[in-house]
Amino acid sequence: MGSPTTRSLAEMRKRGFTAAVSEKWVAQIKQRKDLFGFADIVALGEREVIFVQATSASNVSARVRKIAEHENVGAVRRAGVRILVHGWKKNKAGRWEVREVDCS
Repeated sequence: MGSPTTRSLAEMRKRGFTAAVSEKWVAQIKQRKDLFGFADIVALGEREVIFVQATSASNVSARVRKIAEHENVGAVRRAGVRILVHGWKKNKAGRWEVREVDCS
């Protein structure tokens, strides 16, 4: 599998969520922009909505800090949306594994 976003998208679908990528490419500035500044994926469950920020395992703490300090995090939390950071790394067997941090 390719990027952390691709792996997280597959993981959330495996867990039974309807999930879609919510970041977009802005060609004029050649950058990706996350939904509300930190959501790469929106996952819909039976009675919950989860925003996922996907990254490498080494960048988890930076992403957690980015979310905690973001101006939109309060509104997202008040709306009852869960916020997860997925940090991906290969284990000793060469398989991808995720470290999940709940930032809700």
